[in-house]
Amino acid sequence: MNAPLADLPVPGVRGRWLRNEPMARHSTWRCGGPAQAYFEPADRDDLRLFLRGVPDATALLWLGLGSNLLVRDGGLAAVVIATAPGLATLRWEAEDRVYAECGVTCARLAREAARHDRAGLEFLAGIPGTVGGALRMNAGALGSETWALVEAVETIDARGEVRRHPAADFTPVYRGVSGPAGWFLGAWFRLPTTAGGRGAERIREALAQRGATQPTGQASCGSVFKNPPGDYAGRLIEQCGLKGFRIGGCQVSTVHANFIVNDERASAADVEAVIEHVATTVAARTGVRLQTEVQIVGETPGAGRP
Repeated sequence: MNAPLADLPVPGVRGRWLRNEPMARHSTWRCGGPAQAYFEPADRDDLRLFLRGVPDATALLWLGLGSNLLVRDGGLAAVVIATAPGLATLRWEAEDRVYAECGVTCARLAREAARHDRAGLEFLAGIPGTVGGALRMNAGALGSETWALVEAVETIDARGEVRRHPAADFTPVYRGVSGPAGWFLGAWFRLPTTAGGRGAERIREALAQRGATQPTGQASCGSVFKNPPGDYAGRLIEQCGLKGFRIGGCQVSTVHANFIVNDERASAADVEAVIEHVATTVAARTGVRLQTEVQIVGETPGAGRP
């Protein structure tokens, strides 16, 4: 971070402000070094006040539930902005249109749609993240993707300006999206189809399938690698005999090969080393270089934090 922490927090903010916050507390991998500063805005007005007052040179990292994030053991020279629980407004604006702020969990949105007998978002029930992350990554499961039902989004920029954009302004791709600059603050989802009273049942079925095929009881980030065109990362990893491969306290899951799990003893360095070994081995044996879904940030110990 180039801006001095003495300039922070911004006067008047109401949210929770912490210094040298261990990111292992905020990552589903349960490892990683500290962030120099950590901010949970009380609400969107608090976030806008913060962004308007923070020095321009300040590095910012937006955080949902930390399910797609690895912070290296040397820590993170940035201010982490945690969208949950302060940015968690969820409201219906029409019978078939629901608005969700970026900090709403995917599971909560799925349950709310089912409660209103609206179909299409059941797949989100098994995704351990927030709406903001789901928009950024075009999160998907069971043949469905987030942006398929997005009608419009709100973005916020580094000066706290909020804008509304139609979904047509963005181009969703597999595990990503491109479009106007800014961070996702919320989204409107159009759900024109009823669930026929089976929404809750469909969610139970989706969760049961997830529980039967994924290591849900262990610390992981979900799927580590994107599926290459026409194939599955998990199949390639298993084909290379890497199920159960271990470095330190981290191993390739024996349940699903595209999951890397922490048995509570792993360092972030262990996790990153397993990721690199898997990618290198699969490339050497199959010719396919797997691309990660997970965001890896921060410094290795001894790299010299400012």
